[in-house]
Amino acid sequence: MSAQIIDGKKVSSDIKEQLKVEINDLKQKGIEPCLSVVLVGEDPASKKYVSSKEKTCAELGIKSLSHKLPETTTQDELLNLIDKLNNDKSVHGILVQLPLPKGLDEKLVMNRISPEKDIDGFGPQSLGRLFLDEVGFIPCTPHGIIKLLEAYGIDPNGKNAVVVGRSVIVGKPLSLLLLRKNATVTICHSRTKNLMEECKRADILCVAIGKAEYIKGDWIKEGAAVIDVGINVKEDGKLVGDVDFNSAKERAGWITPVPGGVGPMTIAMLMYNTVQAAKMHSGMM
Repeated sequence: MSAQIIDGKKVSSDIKEQLKVEINDLKQKGIEPCLSVVLVGEDPASKKYVSSKEKTCAELGIKSLSHKLPETTTQDELLNLIDKLNNDKSVHGILVQLPLPKGLDEKLVMNRISPEKDIDGFGPQSLGRLFLDEVGFIPCTPHGIIKLLEAYGIDPNGKNAVVVGRSVIVGKPLSLLLLRKNATVTICHSRTKNLMEECKRADILCVAIGKAEYIKGDWIKEGAAVIDVGINVKEDGKLVGDVDFNSAKERAGWITPVPGGVGPMTIAMLMYNTVQAAKMHSGMM
């Protein structure tokens, strides 16, 4: 029996509809949620992401400010812009599009964003709050994955969850969120021995390793929920995930497609964080 497809487009659309209601309520109270996006350089993928975020802001009624800087921008110039946005009371969220051009220190830049405006959730204070189970901004992709599981009634409580990938953007925060939901979590990575055996134990398998169709169907436990975070472009231009979808869907109970699975959730949760930031700024939370 083929797996149930986890439709990220549908779940993200539902979240955005709810956000529209909240944004209208805020505007009636004189509060206009505002997201400021900083793009340095001409990376095509980054430009595409920023354009998508601007479009979603317009759809929902969030004010969007774009700061497009040349590749030659210095560290000081970028930090000065972040300081200016930190001090601008009309800006609720700041997003610096990664990766930055060579010569710019990403960690230094992310650390400079005010914790109250860190809607990406990558700053040390946001990650510290996540680690301590305190309220704060949750990184958007992991948060979106949890929302997908909730939407399809997949409860991590007591389940074996295997996360393949240990990045600060996905793997590490996702592991903490699954722990919050009482899963037993195993984090795997490039140095993991017997990766196939680890994957086979997973009731919930989340894959973010950046290798096209790396996880095969026979690595997957019968009936498992498979969350594929990967986005890879094949030579023929086709977009595929880190999981071999066709073989995996024959064994999994649920599976996210690529595209249309995790991707739409990331932007939806970014908008969610922006609205939360506007509420916090206005003393509503």
